Amino acid sequence: MGLLEDLQDRSGKVCEFCGTADTLSIYEVPPVSTGGFDGSVLSCSTCIGQIENPDTTDANHWRCLNDSMWSEHDAVKVVAWRMLSRLKSEGWPQDLLDMLYLEPETLEWAKATGEGVLEADKIVHRDANGAILENGDSVVLIKDLKVKGSSMVAKQGTAVRRISLDHENAEYIEGRVDGQQIVIITKYVKKV
Repeated sequence: MGLLEDLQDRSGKVCEFCGTADTLSIYEVPPVSTGGFDGSVLSCSTCIGQIENPDTTDANHWRCLNDSMWSEHDAVKVVAWRMLSRLKSEGWPQDLLDMLYLEPETLEWAKATGEGVLEADKIVHRDANGAILENGDSVVLIKDLKVKGSSMVAKQGTAVRRISLDHENAEYIEGRVDGQQIVIITKYVKKV
């Protein structure tokens, strides 16, 4: 069985958020989703469109989270937390957020995209030229970097794809170099 069939079995062939059976597809939960069964949800095009484009969010559509936030699957709970955080100024989502409990690692995953954080409080990662870095961007090293705790040297000009941001420190990003996950200081990279 493939992933689509597994998610259809899990959800009963309906959107895991609003319960509709129309235009369903797989949505991998960012930032750097593990994909697969645990990192994906089965969702309708309406929900996915509003998740990915905050300007189109219809608060009343998301009243469905009153039920779906109790899912036993972390990927569903993570998206529910993010949407409730986005909508908390509406009043009713704050009440649901107060009831929603996430394990610490699940809450960290939910907060990883910065959803629910005020714009003024968000940490902004910038490369050596001042360009804003986002999760999933590709960068190039502009200097040879010794990797702490190993004999490896990441060479200047090495491309690092699908970076992830450290949401506690604007100077750090993570990425894979020669198959090894390393922390890189933003002043030594240039966005591609």
